[in-house]
Amino acid sequence: MIDEIVRQPVTTMDMIAQALSIDTGRLVVTGAAGEKLTAGGFAAEITRYQQYFEGLEPKPRRAAILARNRIEVLYVANGLNFAGIVNTALHPMGAVDDYLYVLEDAGIDTLVFDADYYEDMAAALKERAPGLRHLLALGESKLGRPMADEVAGIAPRPLVAPYCDPESLFRIAYSGGTTGKPKGIMTMHRTATTSAIIQLVSWEWPKEVRHLICAPLSHSGAAVLTSVLVKGGSMIVLPGFDPVGVMQAIEQHRITSVLMVPTMVIALIDHSRFGEFDLSSLEVIFYGASAFSPTRLKQAIEKLGPIFFQFYGQSEAPMSVTVMRRDEHDVNDPLRLASCGRPTQLMRVALLDDAMNEVADGDPGEICVRGPLLMGGYLNMPEETAKVVEGGWLHTGDVAVRSPDGFLRIVDRKKDMIVTGGFNVFAREVEDVLAEHPLVRQSAVIGVPDPKWGEAVKAVVVLQPGAILDPEILIAMVRERKGSVQAPKSVEFVDSIPLSTVGKPDKKALRLRYAPKN
Repeated sequence: MIDEIVRQPVTTMDMIAQALSIDTGRLVVTGAAGEKLTAGGFAAEITRYQQYFEGLEPKPRRAAILARNRIEVLYVANGLNFAGIVNTALHPMGAVDDYLYVLEDAGIDTLVFDADYYEDMAAALKERAPGLRHLLALGESKLGRPMADEVAGIAPRPLVAPYCDPESLFRIAYSGGTTGKPKGIMTMHRTATTSAIIQLVSWEWPKEVRHLICAPLSHSGAAVLTSVLVKGGSMIVLPGFDPVGVMQAIEQHRITSVLMVPTMVIALIDHSRFGEFDLSSLEVIFYGASAFSPTRLKQAIEKLGPIFFQFYGQSEAPMSVTVMRRDEHDVNDPLRLASCGRPTQLMRVALLDDAMNEVADGDPGEICVRGPLLMGGYLNMPEETAKVVEGGWLHTGDVAVRSPDGFLRIVDRKKDMIVTGGFNVFAREVEDVLAEHPLVRQSAVIGVPDPKWGEAVKAVVVLQPGAILDPEILIAMVRERKGSVQAPKSVEFVDSIPLSTVGKPDKKALRLRYAPKN
């Protein structure tokens, strides 16, 4: 037998180190504050931070990052990876109790925090999290050790990826917690590498990649880092998402690709200043993470062109279970625009019923997946892990139907399905009909307790600014298109729909809002 180390699989770190060794003088990152970073400079900074983390006493075992978008986040995250330290990201919009839960659940001993924004938060966590051994600050801080000053004195060394068992833990990602306490999703080296390979094989990248990052670097913002570097591209990092700032950056830097969630795209095309900026350089918008109504997607394509590429996945199978290419977005076919595409080459996908039987085309079934992209399990939750992979498939919780040509269309989350009068109602299908009304900007459909029906369909709707609409018009519209069972029993107009930390409509919060008061 050939020794295991001879057949050692490459990791994302191997891919990054190799990419940064080519044409070391080329620009690879423009920071949120205008910093310019070459490939050679990026590699040097990674090695400085790697050595810094390796030299801490006691050496960190697990670290968490709490920061807004700043270039040092790239140094920290990659420095931790190359030092072999498992890390997790704390969402920039979270609360102290949310962070405390993650620190305790993941056994975090090191907190890296952005002192410009999170000094008080870090102080509160230090007081309440006895397991924290190191508090390391980005920027000037009275609380944590200022890393930049200490790292500056470390000489860079060649960037070399360490040996890693592909089944060893790489990072821990936490779910949004919309159905209970957040789950710690164990991303293995195999998972991260497979995700990057799928991006390189299945995603449609421009010939010249100038990629804009406007989502949090700690989360989806940096999810394409490996692919961009391997493609020989560069990244421009914005402090966060702002429609005008995004359009200005696209024009100024001649951006060719960007990753957004649907709410960002809608905010862009609905903005009063849309049309003032030259966005013609943009070749592809990668979008995913939540549903995009066919009506609004068609409007986006009409305004920005046929540049939309969809990816569907979840933290348990990150980024790309299925994809829908740019030329597959048929604006004349609402069912196609409602699709999440077809399975990628490295995944096995089936639609299964509750008895684990594959359903026929056109019938709803849960999206279940197999393949090297899958997580290693839920941290500290063996029963939940066993449940989610029951029957030898990872159960995504998303219910979809398959068209004869293989496109999947998600109709609902399994836990969000509404059972009214003994009939199943899929909220996504009702939301798609509501989105067709020109005065409807956004909607979320939920089930609320009802003494007669068990659950009643309720639509929570955001109208276009200044609009007034009779709710009976929307109810009749759904009744005509989908029948009386799926027609909402009530419509509530609101200024905004609450979002989870990952930018999805927070239906758990809505159900609590409209639950009966005892």
